[in-house]
Amino acid sequence: MYKGFVVSPDVLDNDPHFEQGCTFCHQGDENGSTREAAHIGLIRRPSDDPDSCGGCHEDIAATYKTSLHYTTAGLRQGIIGRFSSREIETFDRSVFQQSCRNCHAACGDCHVKGPSFDEICTGLLKGHRFVRSEEKKTCGFCHGGRVYPEFTGQYGVVKDVHFDIGMTCMNCHKKEAMHGNGVSYSSRKDVADRPRCENCHPTGKEKSEKAKKAHGLHKDTVTCTACHSLSTYKNCYNCHIGKGGESKSGFFLGKNPRNPAVITTLRAVPTAKDTFKKVGITMEKYNDVPNYHDAVPHVIRKITERTNNCNMCHLVKMGFLTKSKLVKGGPKANESLIYQPRPIPPGN
Repeated sequence: MYKGFVVSPDVLDNDPHFEQGCTFCHQGDENGSTREAAHIGLIRRPSDDPDSCGGCHEDIAATYKTSLHYTTAGLRQGIIGRFSSREIETFDRSVFQQSCRNCHAACGDCHVKGPSFDEICTGLLKGHRFVRSEEKKTCGFCHGGRVYPEFTGQYGVVKDVHFDIGMTCMNCHKKEAMHGNGVSYSSRKDVADRPRCENCHPTGKEKSEKAKKAHGLHKDTVTCTACHSLSTYKNCYNCHIGKGGESKSGFFLGKNPRNPAVITTLRAVPTAKDTFKKVGITMEKYNDVPNYHDAVPHVIRKITERTNNCNMCHLVKMGFLTKSKLVKGGPKANESLIYQPRPIPPGN
């Protein structure tokens, strides 16, 4: 047997995943006497096919096939609104499978070895042990452009209050959300039981009358993050037009693109009209979809400038989108997100 790569005896003895040997998942030839012979037919990433894990974890593998982490359908949904029917076909054929799908997460990316981006990888999570979670190397690596650095205070000047008190990603984003529930969603926004602030902070249970009144007045018209995001957060520009990414700190309030009756925090997204010009996509419906998505910045605090003083929104109009703040050269749909709050009537 070739022994060029040794997994520690402690792992072999205590992790049930090794009971059947390496070839049970990785194939290859366990009788090969050289590296080359042992690796004939080797499968480097067996969990790219969920069925490889489904032999033992049948229920999880079955739902994972339709999960957003595996299908990456959210990436597709975020862009195709700008395309004609013909362009959607081109995108699916020439872009989505070859590029966007590279971001899909296999079971092993979260439980054995960190994912790879352009050959950069965090490596084995714990010496080839199978782990339940290792958020710094998995969640933080894939979502480290914006959300995780905001949450942990690596970006900006403040940590999210939930991180400050010892909470982790999995406190809100349960394993059922990671593994899927068997439904094929086109976007995480379509998931009915996704994490909500009200799950832990139900309205009517506030400790002060001021908070009860504020939540009552703004219920269903203003999101929690619009008031409770303390600092600026990362917004991205130019990422998809071949010029390299550029991030800028910012804070934007405006109408929710999916529900204009609600005011929320918005994040700039870097879609430019010539993004897919090389494959013949000119974005025939470019002006129909805004350059801002409703976002949940992970910089939450109980007390902010807006919770302390209503005039910060109603008089100063702090953070609200204006025409001059919009992305230059962006689609006309951006203007539909502009909202200017009214002054508070005297005596209220």
